[in-house]
Amino acid sequence: MVTTEMLDIYDEQDQHLGTCERSEVHRLGHWHHTFHCWLIRDTVEGRLLVFQKRHPDKDTFPDMYDITAAGHLSAGETFIDAAREIQEELGLPLRYEQLTHVLDIRDETFGSTRHGAFIDREVSSVFGAFSPYELPKYQLQQDEVSGIFEAPLQAMIELYQGKCNEVMASGVYTTDTTATIHKLTVHREQFVPHEGHYYIDVFQKLLTL
Repeated sequence: MVTTEMLDIYDEQDQHLGTCERSEVHRLGHWHHTFHCWLIRDTVEGRLLVFQKRHPDKDTFPDMYDITAAGHLSAGETFIDAAREIQEELGLPLRYEQLTHVLDIRDETFGSTRHGAFIDREVSSVFGAFSPYELPKYQLQQDEVSGIFEAPLQAMIELYQGKCNEVMASGVYTTDTTATIHKLTVHREQFVPHEGHYYIDVFQKLLTL
């Protein structure tokens, strides 16, 4: 039996209105809360930003680069509960206590999927955390994530400041049973779109952790 996911919904002033089915939340454009977690890794060459590539079968933004781990807060959930997304998507045993809250952001996205148009209005709480793991150590949820990548954090900031057009990254794919590290270039248009200066604001905060 399929369980319908329910989300808490809010008005423009972030006052709780009740609950609603997730599909209806996105169809009607209700404000709701989400959890974003960006992982970083310090190396002798500098600080690296870890990001995922969305599965090609995802309804929204398939095959695009995205936040390391993210998810909706189901009705009644706390951020402690939401931290499970890290374990589910990436296979990492990071606890909520290891996360640092960096900012909150309101984000509106309009688009369409094979199921129709959607209006995604999110109040996102963004967290950062240090990962001690190299990429081959990740155990990815293969129906959600098609790969995990990392790139120099400072270079990613410069990419979104318009100082460069591409950044060198490395990563592993879920389809690669040997966990081979692949080298590639990434561009801004390959990342899931967010309003305003989301990426610059978040990345600069991560640089100070």
